[in-house]
Amino acid sequence: MSWVNIAILSATTLGVVNIIDSHLLSKRMPGLRAFLLPVAVFHLIYALIVFTLFPLPVGIGTWPLLVAIASGVLRGVAITPMLYVMKSEEVSRVTPVVYTYPIFVAIMAAPLLGETLYYLQWLAIIIVVAGAVMLSVRQGPTGSTTWMGKPLLLLFSSSLLMAMADIASKYALVYISFWNMFWLSAFCMSGIFLLVSIHPHTLKQLINMKQRNSAFALLAVNETLAPTAIALQFWALERGPVSLVSTIAGSRPIFVVMFALILSRISPKFLQWQLGRGALALRLVATAMIIGGVAIIYLT
Repeated sequence: MSWVNIAILSATTLGVVNIIDSHLLSKRMPGLRAFLLPVAVFHLIYALIVFTLFPLPVGIGTWPLLVAIASGVLRGVAITPMLYVMKSEEVSRVTPVVYTYPIFVAIMAAPLLGETLYYLQWLAIIIVVAGAVMLSVRQGPTGSTTWMGKPLLLLFSSSLLMAMADIASKYALVYISFWNMFWLSAFCMSGIFLLVSIHPHTLKQLINMKQRNSAFALLAVNETLAPTAIALQFWALERGPVSLVSTIAGSRPIFVVMFALILSRISPKFLQWQLGRGALALRLVATAMIIGGVAIIYLT
């Protein structure tokens, strides 16, 4: 598989993960901390397994290891505000804002990693980011267009941290394998999530949950898909330029919108989803832009 195909597969899988995350946070879990605690446990288990199978290479320097750890910390910190906003906002509006981060990656990759992009590739990045931003627009009943308020700032901070995490990951992947990067990142994210969530009140919430078994079963499926997608993203980063891999990862909102649209027809109560004809037309245009941008990357 080429790094482009790997990155697209990762984006598709993470689109499914975001849909299930949104459902669990808005419909099933009693709070963000109650969601993060079992997620942290799952990531810790996967990290221990992969750590045993793929130890660090002999003679790795301190600096690459510190950069890899920093990447995991940044990624864990970036995910937390996204999940917080996802509890109250439509997933199809949250992910597009966060996944504007390829533009930050492209700006940082040139001076920090020495990557060079052609004009067409810069155009592709701009098109994908613009399409992602369009997906975040909300259209009211009267046809007025509104943007998210304070949550927008949280999501943009998440986007910037995600970009910094990808830059750090690309640097570290010169010295370690993507499997090493995976378990280091999983350990970091697990630690951050545990730090945020572990509390007697959180444990009490989980014990007293309604329909706990079905919620945990869905969470288990989701937290099997999520690490798989993250490993695929690190594999793509190992093989391809970080600017373009991140841009393809930034196309994730198209898959979120597609899956949300399908679910709105099959199971309307699964997600918070409000979409009129005007908003649908806007999202179709944005979707075409994202597909076009990814196509340019694929062809170049």
